[in-house]
Amino acid sequence: MSGEPEPSWARIGIMLSLAVVFYYVVLLSAYNLWIHPLAKFPGPRTWAVSQVPWALMFISGKSHQRLAELHERYGHIVRVGPNELSYIQPEAWDAIMGRRKGYSENPKPHWYCNPDNKDIVGAPRNDHARMRRLLSHGFSANAMAQQEPLINRYVDLLVERLREKAKTGTGVVDVSSWYNYCLFDLIGDLSFGEHFGCLDGSTMHPWVALIFANIRTTAIGAALSRFSLLRIVLPLILPRKLQQQAYELKRLAREKVARRLAVTDPRPDFIEAMASGKGDQALTGEEINSNAMVLAIAGSETTATALTGATYLIATNPRVMARLAEEVRCCFKDERDIRLTGASNLPYLSAVIKESLRIYPPGPNTQPRITPPGGNIILGDHIPGKTVLGIPQRAAYLSESNFRRAKEFVPERWLDDAEFSSDRKDCFNPFSVGPRNCIGVNLAYAELRMIITRLVWTFDFEIAECSHSWMERQRSYLLWDKGPLYVRLSARSLSYKHQGAGEVS
Repeated sequence: MSGEPEPSWARIGIMLSLAVVFYYVVLLSAYNLWIHPLAKFPGPRTWAVSQVPWALMFISGKSHQRLAELHERYGHIVRVGPNELSYIQPEAWDAIMGRRKGYSENPKPHWYCNPDNKDIVGAPRNDHARMRRLLSHGFSANAMAQQEPLINRYVDLLVERLREKAKTGTGVVDVSSWYNYCLFDLIGDLSFGEHFGCLDGSTMHPWVALIFANIRTTAIGAALSRFSLLRIVLPLILPRKLQQQAYELKRLAREKVARRLAVTDPRPDFIEAMASGKGDQALTGEEINSNAMVLAIAGSETTATALTGATYLIATNPRVMARLAEEVRCCFKDERDIRLTGASNLPYLSAVIKESLRIYPPGPNTQPRITPPGGNIILGDHIPGKTVLGIPQRAAYLSESNFRRAKEFVPERWLDDAEFSSDRKDCFNPFSVGPRNCIGVNLAYAELRMIITRLVWTFDFEIAECSHSWMERQRSYLLWDKGPLYVRLSARSLSYKHQGAGEVS
């Protein structure tokens, strides 16, 4: 016998714990800071060591501000995690989102868009192409022409309801809610063959209310799923109420799709497009159900958000309001003359919409991609596999490196004004780029043009006192957590005072 006591299990446990702590706190941190392939990219040191600072930023709802600050300090490319890079230069769009010859696609991470959901957003490449091929019929120029009477019907009802509200009390209306009512009714009709009755009832349908109740929770859940351990634990600790709500959303969507498919009369909607596939190009019932629900959400909330932001920016910039009102009211002598074709031919309106989307993009933060296992070449650098890549839209759009007077709302920059000839307009891609860009871009622009034109033609409006700091108070996740926007509506008048452009903080 050696005479030396054998180590106790407690001692072994302490030694193992210290070894684990030493590995994660010292060795792994040192590796991430000085040896990791991304170590050459600038960024805050604590963010390079751990994913925790990024998660805390995202959960705080201030990503749109913090990412802009990081890019202002560190430049065009910032390391925002041990395995994550953020880009704001225009060339990054094609490098990250595009499909480049000779290079693999940078797919969407599973924790962000689960391919098991059977929808176009997260579908693998071949399935995505099959779904998009069919859905494109529902968004074609021919389909848009056929859908115009449907769009006009809901916009007419929206304006009628706003007229009623303008005549009562102080005329103060939460336009954010009314935009949501209109667009959910419209997209419900196109996605399910039936509207939600929001405009008729002046309230959110329970199905729509369920969606809003889960947007923030879903976003935070996706962010936390980036941590391997939490990805396993989250489904186990998810509140039963949220699980029931998710099930209810899918159940109601299935019922609506089934009712629409039982209708034999052809109509130019998304269900008809999705059900038109034959043979190996056909969509399964589960794929039709999932895509109908995705279209109902993505095709309404984002456009309603864009409309709310545009209304705020127009109303807080009297010079812009005056010029836009002059263009709209001179072009259309009668409200009944306002149609898609005419509204699409108004250059200043188009400039206002683009500038609104630049200042207030509906998706303000990163829509992440991830490099394939073998890595990829991004802007001349070989980026290792499984690196998260992103372009935070609002940070890119409000950067002086891309736009002159970047924080000011100046629609003239989109009208070939010489002052803004240096603007990097190729940076502006609110609907993304590449084979996975937003399929509903034409519909969204049509809705924006029609509703803004009708609003400006019909009303004079100003921001109510309680909403003067509406944009500054907001939080953001995958989308804006925007809250109500109260606007005072009154019968239209052409008396405007010309003032300078305002600044956005």
